[in-house]
Amino acid sequence: DLRKLNSEKDKFFSIIAHDLRSPFVSFLGLTEVMTQDISDMSMEEINKLAKNLNQNANNLYRLLTNLLEWSTMKRGITKFNPEQLSVSELIGNNINLFKEQAKAKNITLTMRMTENISILADKQMIDTVIRNLISNALKFTTDGGKVIVSAFLNNNNVEISVQDNGLGMNKNILDNLFKLDEKTNRKGTNDEPSTGLGLLLCKEFIEKHNGTLSVQSEEGKGSKFTFTLSKQ
Repeated sequence: DLRKLNSEKDKFFSIIAHDLRSPFVSFLGLTEVMTQDISDMSMEEINKLAKNLNQNANNLYRLLTNLLEWSTMKRGITKFNPEQLSVSELIGNNINLFKEQAKAKNITLTMRMTENISILADKQMIDTVIRNLISNALKFTTDGGKVIVSAFLNNNNVEISVQDNGLGMNKNILDNLFKLDEKTNRKGTNDEPSTGLGLLLCKEFIEKHNGTLSVQSEEGKGSKFTFTLSKQ
């Protein structure tokens, strides 16, 4: 237990020291360019800078959100409020958050459901899970790829999956994917940052619902993350 706690502490220090520092370095560089050269820049160049700033801001926001939720959960003060939720609404609302990001990489982001399904779950937690899985799928999918979010009934369980045809993972990454003290994070196809914290958070939240989170992946062919929840 002490080793686990120590590795979690080291992971936090690593994220704060490196992964939070990197976006700010980009911010400083971009704002310095705008401060010194904006009067000589074309609208196309200004628009490109603005897009880069926006992308960095979104990456940083998601990282800070994951850090906050992770620390709250580890301190045992995360509220668990299950309620009846529409799966199509959950997926649809989260897909809408990533439409512009998918469009920027020319990725087709779609939802696939055969019937209306409801679950008894904590909305904030499941939103976090779906949001992280979609974000990862887009991050590791190349321009022109596909990301499909699907849901279906399997006996008394509901299975929700996020599948992409992106980079995929080798055996070493797969074997260590949910281990906090192992380094499995890597940059996305457009150099998007990754800490690996989002997946650990997803796993904790799904297990809080007595569900399971699994992954299938093949290097060069893509990945499929599936989590299972009780229908009632």
